[in-house]
Amino acid sequence: MGQFRFLTAGESHGKGLTMVIEGVPAGLPLAEADIAPDLARRQGGYGRGGRMKIEKDHAEIMSGVRHGATLGTPIALWVQNRDWVNWTEKMAIEPVESEIERVTRLRPGHADLPGAIKYGFDDVRNVLERASARETAARVAVGAVAKRLLAEFGIGFHSHTLSIGGVRADVPERIDWDAVEEDPVRSADRVAGEAMVAAINAAKPDGDTVGGEVEVRVSGVPMGLGSHVHWDRKLDGRIAQAICSINAFKAVGFGLGFEGTAMRGSKVHDVILPVAEWRGLPWRHATNNHGGIEGGMSTGEDIVVRAAVKPIPTLAHPLPSVDLDTGEEVLAHYERSDVCVVPAAGVVAEAMVAIVIADAWLEKFGGDTLPETRANYTHYLTTVGPRARSD
Repeated sequence: MGQFRFLTAGESHGKGLTMVIEGVPAGLPLAEADIAPDLARRQGGYGRGGRMKIEKDHAEIMSGVRHGATLGTPIALWVQNRDWVNWTEKMAIEPVESEIERVTRLRPGHADLPGAIKYGFDDVRNVLERASARETAARVAVGAVAKRLLAEFGIGFHSHTLSIGGVRADVPERIDWDAVEEDPVRSADRVAGEAMVAAINAAKPDGDTVGGEVEVRVSGVPMGLGSHVHWDRKLDGRIAQAICSINAFKAVGFGLGFEGTAMRGSKVHDVILPVAEWRGLPWRHATNNHGGIEGGMSTGEDIVVRAAVKPIPTLAHPLPSVDLDTGEEVLAHYERSDVCVVPAAGVVAEAMVAIVIADAWLEKFGGDTLPETRANYTHYLTTVGPRARSD
């Protein structure tokens, strides 16, 4: 059982999204305003569809906080779906008298077929409502709570777009994160960002979609989160599982990622620097090609996660497919959708990385209260220097 864990509930066109978070220590200052910025970031980005014009996501804290501080009890959050008013009959909880048109035209690349077969449905809407990326709004809200906890210890989170539609950014050594947030596609390379926008514009008239790659960077993480002793305690393994659980994500790398496969080991591995070059911080490395994780544990360098986002499968010009009822060839089902979700996907990836790190943090330093957690962390920092040997 994880130290920081959560559940979400809700459908894309249902009444709303519910989140329950467990494991946050008592005494953490927390307000709805701490969650709002990330929800707004998720709704932005060039290439989004009409749904983002309807929803103005706001997470309401329903329990677990009193007078501005957490109680150590489960935290419940609620995000209303404003589009629910247009779906009250199609998504009604109680049976309805009128005949509701079923969705039977399957979409390639979506959860439609395996979900319908697995659960015995004759209406694909029973699958697509939960499989929708609308659920990622709930994850971003939970991730914002995780970030709020980790901010108490100086840990920071950022993300940016590496590529869209085959256009790749030339990432500067120092990233201006304010400029990234202002860029339409959240690119650190303004020129490449303009070309990414052009790639999105080129796909839209064709009724097509484009994917890309995002990068998440986490600063301030101390050495020693995660563990080498079991497969399910390795920090990179936990992050990879979390990233691949997000809609449309198909690959994960750390640091150099796949680029490192074409290089010799002498150029890939991060040399450990002697004390004289630590720059005031314990145990530094000459490079960070492994993305801040070795042997399943954080190294003290920035954690760098790269992830691939496929083009979303709901196309305005649908692909050939098959009808669930007849098995005959048809055009795939289409509902309102985005052309590109890559800029928003970086925000979702950020949230999932924050959730994993919060869990690993509480696993190592956790206490029932924030002061107790802080004391555990402060004590640990006194133990991380070189191991003095006495004969």
